[in-house]
Amino acid sequence: MAVVKLLETHNAPLLARPFFQDGDPGPIVRALAQTPELLQAAAPLLGTIFGPTSLDPRTKEVVVLRTSALAGCSFCTTGHSAAALDAGLRPAQVRALRGDGDLETAFEDDRDRELIRWVDEMAVGRSGIPEAVQSPIQGRFGDAGLVELALLSGVTLLLNRFSTALELPVSEDTVARLEIEGVL
Repeated sequence: MAVVKLLETHNAPLLARPFFQDGDPGPIVRALAQTPELLQAAAPLLGTIFGPTSLDPRTKEVVVLRTSALAGCSFCTTGHSAAALDAGLRPAQVRALRGDGDLETAFEDDRDRELIRWVDEMAVGRSGIPEAVQSPIQGRFGDAGLVELALLSGVTLLLNRFSTALELPVSEDTVARLEIEGVL
């Protein structure tokens, strides 16, 4: 049970109702609907960051899932485990990103390992990412890609804290699917 009431269409403030027009918008939006002025500001940013961009969905899910796992957000880790499978990651890779398997064995490609090392550095929040970790990522993604990766990871951390503080619930269907896939 969430700490705050997760609003439905019938009890959402008038300014929040457009976010419910296509059905259940999910726990984050249902919580943000408590403050429609924040929802109206946050939704376009979140939609842009997590929607289609220059980063492919698989790369995005590696970043989001690993960041969420390191932050200890069970809501985001569980939800993005399913999204990672949908983006083409194998169950062993999803488990490894969650901390339940060996990353070196699950990810054979050096580029994946470099990205994961970068995410690990980004998620711990030190005062900078070592050049040996940053350089391969910047070389691969360029300046614009690096900006996007940093924003993706940073906003994920924000949502991790938000979701954890409000104890947002995970869909039972998502949990059941991940159990069937052998991820949980």
